[in-house]
Amino acid sequence: MKKALVIACAVLILFSVSGCKKEEGLTVWSFTDELGQMIENYYKVAFPDVQLDYSMTPTEQFPSRLDPVLASGRGAPDIFALESAFVRKYVESGLLLDLTDVYERNRDKLLRYPVDVGSYNGRVYGMSWQATPGAMFYRRSLAREYLGTDDPAVVQTYFNDLNSFLDTARLLKERSDGSCVVVSSLGDLQNPFFSARRDPWVVNGRLVVDPVLDQYLDISKTLHDNRWEGRVGQWSEGWFAGMKGELRDEAGNPIEVFSYFLPTWGLHYVLKTNADNTAGDWAMIPGPVPYRWGGTWIGAWKDTKNPEAAKHLIEYLTTNDNFLEAWANDTGDFVSNMRVVDRIKNDFREPFLGGQNHYAAFAEMAPGVDGRLTQGTDDVIQALFGEAVTAYVNGEKTKEVALRDFRQQVQSQIGIQ
Repeated sequence: MKKALVIACAVLILFSVSGCKKEEGLTVWSFTDELGQMIENYYKVAFPDVQLDYSMTPTEQFPSRLDPVLASGRGAPDIFALESAFVRKYVESGLLLDLTDVYERNRDKLLRYPVDVGSYNGRVYGMSWQATPGAMFYRRSLAREYLGTDDPAVVQTYFNDLNSFLDTARLLKERSDGSCVVVSSLGDLQNPFFSARRDPWVVNGRLVVDPVLDQYLDISKTLHDNRWEGRVGQWSEGWFAGMKGELRDEAGNPIEVFSYFLPTWGLHYVLKTNADNTAGDWAMIPGPVPYRWGGTWIGAWKDTKNPEAAKHLIEYLTTNDNFLEAWANDTGDFVSNMRVVDRIKNDFREPFLGGQNHYAAFAEMAPGVDGRLTQGTDDVIQALFGEAVTAYVNGEKTKEVALRDFRQQVQSQIGIQ
């Protein structure tokens, strides 16, 4: 009995928990195997005495598994991963453990936007080990042929803002005699435009359609009508074909796709895995606006019986310098600890990008991303707005009707007008 008590005390000291009583282990739920790898290969190695029960559920089933147990308090996990698409739903729910003290201990080294996404009413409820700033990836050979250079610094001048983006789309089409499009899919523009807003979707309980979204509709229509985009759906076979230099139009004529808008993970898991035959012919620039796409946060149930142990795990995975440096070097993941980023960013060279240092480039882009616009209703509203864009671009509705129907759908589905 004395031996068991000594072991329990040692674990509590490790977690900086006051007193000396036996604590239960932590239950961790996730939809991504990244969290499992972090726990098994790093956290348990550093703290082998910690008891953790880990399980993973596919992303599409995860909220339906998590929602009822958090609401009832029966069978709720202590810690859980939260995907970008639904993180705000939980951050705003009142069901998460307050992590503000964890953030305050580490605030000087953390990138701000992931913290903003995980915050509500001035308190922090979700933290992330990573950042996912977006870039504009372009084909070097097409840039040399139609812009006269593949130098990222010079190519960026052609895409400094949304107006110059449209001007360059026209230029590429003209100089290529109609074969080169600026993007293969209008879907690539969604995240950049949503990130360019000044106001969130909902202000004081009412729907706000930011003026830049009117520009989104106009630019999308212009690109479509002039065939300055490839007219394929994002994630479709044609979208991937453009990466390989194999996209063709309805008549079988080749279409050259100049660029793709993708985040940090898009380089490794989309471009590199689907464009072997164009490897080395790519480069990246910030593009017209700073934006983000995706990411994973970690939260804890507010009534966990082990709040200090939960905070210890979350603090380690989202802020610890040594762990995050090892994780970044082992996986290539772009981390949210800018002290680590600054320490390692000059050591990367990406052959797929012709030797460009993608990590240093993302380090420059990340501070420009704004997470303060993020709200729990974003996913529903943005999906409906995407439908409005498609209807207008395809000529099914006028812009006025598309926007009117969009507002009505938002009111009907989530009660916001």
